[in-house]
Amino acid sequence: MKLTIDRTALLRSLNHVQSVVERRNTIPILSNVLMKAEKGTLVLATTDMDLEINEAVAAEVKKPGATTAPAHTLHDIVRKLPDGSPVELDLADNGNVMTVRSGRSTFRLSCLPVTDFPQIGGAELPTSFPLPAADLRALIDRTKFAMSTEETRYYLNGIYLHAAKSDSISVLRAVATDGHRLARFEMPLPAGANSMPGVIIPRKAVTELRKLLEEAADTIRISLSENKISFAFDHIVLTSKLIDGTFPNYEQVIPKGNDKIVEVNPKLFSNAIDRVSTISDGKSRAVKIALHGKVMTLSANSPESGSATEDLEVNSNDNLEIGFNARYLLDITSQIEGDGCRISLADPASPTIIQAAGDSSALYVLMPLRV
Repeated sequence: MKLTIDRTALLRSLNHVQSVVERRNTIPILSNVLMKAEKGTLVLATTDMDLEINEAVAAEVKKPGATTAPAHTLHDIVRKLPDGSPVELDLADNGNVMTVRSGRSTFRLSCLPVTDFPQIGGAELPTSFPLPAADLRALIDRTKFAMSTEETRYYLNGIYLHAAKSDSISVLRAVATDGHRLARFEMPLPAGANSMPGVIIPRKAVTELRKLLEEAADTIRISLSENKISFAFDHIVLTSKLIDGTFPNYEQVIPKGNDKIVEVNPKLFSNAIDRVSTISDGKSRAVKIALHGKVMTLSANSPESGSATEDLEVNSNDNLEIGFNARYLLDITSQIEGDGCRISLADPASPTIIQAAGDSSALYVLMPLRV
């Protein structure tokens, strides 16, 4: 294998693929990036056995071939080379060493055989449909913060994606919950998604996908089966195993009879929570909300720091006191766009619903705290 490639193009692709590679690996090949050179293209791939990123980048291939080289080391080398400089990659005939040359710099990297590299992509994925990149970004952003990090409840460590009905309209719905809060976001069901199984996309796949979507083109091709999902766009394919578990019946958690309605400007509400929670206890981050008709009073107390209160004007006719985790409230209010936030309450011990006023596509449920 011998090729020349633009340093900027190579660095961009290495940035994408190397983040999958764990810094500490008990299996040496998983520390490496697979490199295949053929017909004017260099294909890079990395995997951690659960997630695989595959990207093609243009290169001047003088001699086709393939190898695997240490991903983080190669990334660091290319990152430190001068901007705009061409990079030459030359694999020795024995396949054990790859030489990296640029300007007056020369590096020799130990390589491992391509046959040792595991691949999780390539399986048949019967359901396939397109989704605009902006819609997929919104779907992730509106729900990812509610994913659980508890390994014991592994089936909550991701986003549950499925086809559903909303007022007899077919929708693509994403749900995440950690038991304390729940985020649900939906959009019209794309053509081709009718037969999709309900799947749980793992947290790491969600995180890596969201990074890649920053530079994504207009349309993402999503393909899935009952145990794998892939996202293809530009010259990138991200393939992930799915969480093998049953997502709980989240509909049971969404309260139906919350009749105390409060409407407030989400930005003013969010800023007030942020200020008052400066005083709140570090563990629970508890903030109390007291409703007195058109006035909402936010307060927090801490034995070490003191106390804080702030009043907000709201649209309400109810009187109620309820406590919440300030960080959870901020996670939700930061997702609400526009000038109206609608909060539906029942009593101090029951779940609360938070939505953008006039927009039913996103719904958030938050469990209260005892304060």
